[in-house]
Amino acid sequence: MRKTLLAAATAAGLLLLAACGAADNNQDSGKEPDVSAETAAASVQTSQSLDVNENGTIEFQDAAGETVSFEEAPASAAALSGGDLDMLLALGANVVGRPSSQGPAADELKEIQEIGNPHQPNFEKIAEVHPDVLVASASFKQHAANLEAQGTKVVYTAANSVDDILQTIGNFGQMLGKQDEAEELTMQIEDKMDQAAGQAEKRGVKTLLVYGAPGSYLAALPNSLSGDLLERAGGENIASDLPKEDNYPQYASLSTEKIIERNPEAVMLITHGDPEAVKSAFEGEMAKNPAWKNLDAVKNGKVTVLPSHLFGTNPGTKVADAFDVMIESLKEAEAK
Repeated sequence: MRKTLLAAATAAGLLLLAACGAADNNQDSGKEPDVSAETAAASVQTSQSLDVNENGTIEFQDAAGETVSFEEAPASAAALSGGDLDMLLALGANVVGRPSSQGPAADELKEIQEIGNPHQPNFEKIAEVHPDVLVASASFKQHAANLEAQGTKVVYTAANSVDDILQTIGNFGQMLGKQDEAEELTMQIEDKMDQAAGQAEKRGVKTLLVYGAPGSYLAALPNSLSGDLLERAGGENIASDLPKEDNYPQYASLSTEKIIERNPEAVMLITHGDPEAVKSAFEGEMAKNPAWKNLDAVKNGKVTVLPSHLFGTNPGTKVADAFDVMIESLKEAEAK
């Protein structure tokens, strides 16, 4: 009786994640599930703030466990994800390459060369801007050797939790010689999240986080950024014990049987596509299965789409805004 929501949900979902890079960060492409939560957590614990050795070399361990060293702060940087770009700019980095955008770019970004995205990097453009450092997710590893042979160092980041993002800000600050600015930015984010958490009523709303696009859906687990934000906001992730996907351990296949059994009070959709199209398609899928109609979330109209720029990608310094949205979404789910 154990069925998936769609006949090909798992396969289609994996293709979606591979093509859109659920990280990423994705503002430009989506939330990147290419670094496991275990790896990210280990990075937070073992990667100390960038240290300067006695000989003046900056050395640290990035999110992929790679030891990176610089003789001096890099004079130029490029990023393949919107979240990393946001953090670099917030710290005053000289950014010469940014992820390609699907829509009009903000005025302050128009002069920065587009260099592709995590899944389709434009190596010609990267070589053209020739940054001292390129910031990317671990999925970029297969391309790193050629790039580093040309003099560009690759630094890997992760965004599977709030701690990942704060760690990245701290590391960028050290790398750029902007430690004070990074500390202040981190404190601002933490203070805003603490204030929001203090106002949240943690009633344990049973929630299903669904990541996907029309025709392919996966459940986001607690070791994803959205799952982390849900738990911090006091929600209960009903998919928390579902088996992880081997290649993308922040997600699990949707089990219709388990979902019906656990009867979520809220369903939150995560996408980086057209939100209304995703919601409409998902509701259509639910309509095909009579059992879904009896879920509390469906009966009470508690199926919502989370903002794609905050949840369908790495939100960077706007992670506190994502937390606010999660808290408000849970409050709305509680309202009758």
